[in-house]
Amino acid sequence: MSARILANKRIRKNFGKIQKIVDIPDLIAVQRESYGRFLQMDVPPEKRKDIGLQAVFKSVFPIKDFTGSASLEFVSYRFAEVKHGIQECMHRGMTYEIPIRITVRLVVYDIDKDTGVTNIRDIKEQEIYFGTIPLMTDKGTFIINGTERVVVSQLHRSSGVFFDHDKGKTHSSGKVIY
Repeated sequence: MSARILANKRIRKNFGKIQKIVDIPDLIAVQRESYGRFLQMDVPPEKRKDIGLQAVFKSVFPIKDFTGSASLEFVSYRFAEVKHGIQECMHRGMTYEIPIRITVRLVVYDIDKDTGVTNIRDIKEQEIYFGTIPLMTDKGTFIINGTERVVVSQLHRSSGVFFDHDKGKTHSSGKVIY
């Protein structure tokens, strides 16, 4: 017989004869790891893979003006410090979030009207406040406006076979839908 002391100082006795065989799997780990890969917070900017947030920025940039005389290029992004903790956000009705800053490069070109050759006239690089992104807690939840929310993934099941009847006639028909 084993006994455990819980947080509220109550002794819990186990009279079961079956021993624990398999540990309970951490089902939330999949969501936490996926969100971690999306943000890539612990990876230095020069070593980030082209997935998640990095892939989103790379797909949007560079932004060129319609005359071709300027281009805005994405360099990197970084996260600032979290301003409020989880408990404080829940108590004050705030979102548990982290500020994100991106570094962009503005390249201005000179275009020769006779030959159409473009030469770089000026390059400016600057860090810009981009906004905030909600952070996932250790429990795999988000704190949005002081309320703990969870993302529930859903599987979409394919339809299979639909059967149809022609209302009193002699045969039925079926369609296989993938």
